[in-house]
Amino acid sequence: MTMTHKEGTDGPVPDPVSPQTSADGPRVPATNSRWVVMGMPMWIFLPMFLAIALAVYTETFPSTLISGFALATALGLMLMWIGQQVPILKDFGLPIILALFMPAVFVWQGWIPQSTVDAMEAFTSEQGAWDFILVAIITGAMLGMPRQLIIKAGVRFAVPVIGTIIGVLAVVGLIGAALGYGFSRAIFFVAAPVMAGGLPIGAIPMSEMYAQASGGSPADYLSLLISAVLIANVVCVVFAAVLNGIGKRSLKSSLWFCGNGQLLRVNDADAEELKIPEKPSGSTFIALGQGLLIAGTLYIAASMLSSLVPDIHTYAWLTFIAAAIKIAGFVPNRIEEAASQWGDYATLTLVPALLASVSIAAIDIGGVVEGFTDPAFIALILLTVAVSGLIAGALGLLVKFYFVETAIVPGFVMADTGGSGDVAVLSAGERMHLLPFATVATRLGGAFLLVLTSSLIPILGNGVF
Repeated sequence: MTMTHKEGTDGPVPDPVSPQTSADGPRVPATNSRWVVMGMPMWIFLPMFLAIALAVYTETFPSTLISGFALATALGLMLMWIGQQVPILKDFGLPIILALFMPAVFVWQGWIPQSTVDAMEAFTSEQGAWDFILVAIITGAMLGMPRQLIIKAGVRFAVPVIGTIIGVLAVVGLIGAALGYGFSRAIFFVAAPVMAGGLPIGAIPMSEMYAQASGGSPADYLSLLISAVLIANVVCVVFAAVLNGIGKRSLKSSLWFCGNGQLLRVNDADAEELKIPEKPSGSTFIALGQGLLIAGTLYIAASMLSSLVPDIHTYAWLTFIAAAIKIAGFVPNRIEEAASQWGDYATLTLVPALLASVSIAAIDIGGVVEGFTDPAFIALILLTVAVSGLIAGALGLLVKFYFVETAIVPGFVMADTGGSGDVAVLSAGERMHLLPFATVATRLGGAFLLVLTSSLIPILGNGVF
């Protein structure tokens, strides 16, 4: 018995308008393929969507893990299907953008009952849905990579990570001074929180640093810092989608610009050894069960290490453990492949649920809108993301990475909101298999930036706090 996957898929989510295949060949629905969502004809999918909506608006929606997956998956798929109907824009990430931001707009406008919002917040935090999905993707992506790619790319990856952070702080500070916003203010209130890799390791600890320096309260700074991070996350998703679209449409054959998902530029002799392998057309149920067990065990091990060294996030530990296993090469290939297939399953089927649940539970559209009242602030955020992508891409070229891949990872993923933001950016950029590199860039880059920011406060903080 096998579960079928889409063969040779570059993107992180299934095309919701394609007919599903099976071991017996393609199952083409009776309706036109345009009216198909994840292999289901609309006349089957739509009643399920409406049944879930009925529970939401009669406030009988249960706060459980399975109901959370049902709502998030149905909403994410519906919004992605709508985005797929728009020519040209669908190639530039519109389906992902709709799934990530429209539910947050619904919450902001009060169109989703608070009881359902509370249920989805429990789904994402207390019930561990995000961990369930992200752990599968990180473990599968790392164990599914060629061993030589991890060895050859890992050390070089520090160059664009560290260089991009230092370069962005310097450039954005100078631009802030030129715009009259202030050199130090642009660094501390725009560049630093944006490049820190999210709220838990960026805006929140920075607000405490600034409060300590000023003698005030963290709340005095947190709203502005959060606005910068949230707005930058939107920009990162859009920029990643646009850059991916440019790479696909006009520069596929470039020797340096776009690797079409391959991170490292290599000679033809080494290309096959370092190439991300094609995904299998099917996975056995036993393999998926093995993958679940492997991912869960590595997550538990990573959690134990994180409790011993809390400054390093659990996901970063997970990446290190999986990388060590892959480099050591003592695990049979079929076991590594099982973990990879479990990650593929999560990538192909659960990312729409992840995007929609992130939107409902974690994105504050009101904060994003409030930040748009200061033109200089918005301009600096846009420039921060753009400069981050440009510097990362340029430094990537120096260490034989492709420009597009390095501009997205680490360039844009360091400027988003962290774990869920990484998924959104990589989804829009169709580079989900690079999530382990994104995790390292976000976590270790964020830790480096916190240390750097703390050291800059006594030097540049006079008159700012």
